[in-house]
Amino acid sequence: QVQLVESGGGLVQAGGSLRLSCAASGSIFSINNMGWYRQSPGKQRELVATISSGGTTNVADSVKGRFTISRDNAKNMVFLQMNSLKPEDTAVYYCRYLSNKIYWGQGTQVTVSS
Repeated sequence: QVQLVESGGGLVQAGGSLRLSCAASGSIFSINNMGWYRQSPGKQRELVATISSGGTTNVADSVKGRFTISRDNAKNMVFLQMNSLKPEDTAVYYCRYLSNKIYWGQGTQVTVSS
């Protein structure tokens, strides 16, 4: 089992910044993929950004140039630096861990006011 704990969400004005963190614990495989997805009301959960244990990233076009994903393998943590936030970025952001199974965090709310 893998447990994921997210932090860093909140309310910010458009143009502002937030940094999300996710800490993984439990049965961690050295080769894995961690990342962030988001879901807003009435919409499907969508990929924001992912990063492999080797550092390969995959970033959604909608956030490219504004969001940066990074990780600390020694601490089993993944981060999402979100800059130039827009109201359409408002959503619940979920941390995801993928190795032999997929695990999800409980989600953290990000609200961007106009």
